[in-house]
Amino acid sequence: MALSTSSNFAKPDDAFRMIVEAHRGLSDAQSGDLDAALVLVLANHIGDLEVLREAIELARRRLVDGSQQQQQQQQ
Repeated sequence: MALSTSSNFAKPDDAFRMIVEAHRGLSDAQSGDLDAALVLVLANHIGDLEVLREAIELARRRLVDGSQQQQQQQQ
């Protein structure tokens, strides 16, 4: 199975809204715990180590790229 990076949701805005709403009323620590639990549940659902590895690499790359862009904008 290959990592799918295009939306698989019929209503992607609804999916995003559902995730945001799940965090409503939580502390920062609780929100982080929710994110971690959700990642583990979904990683288990995927059940493919290579897809998980690719997803982790993509997420880290986006995080690093975003940090670099912020630093450039501050200069």
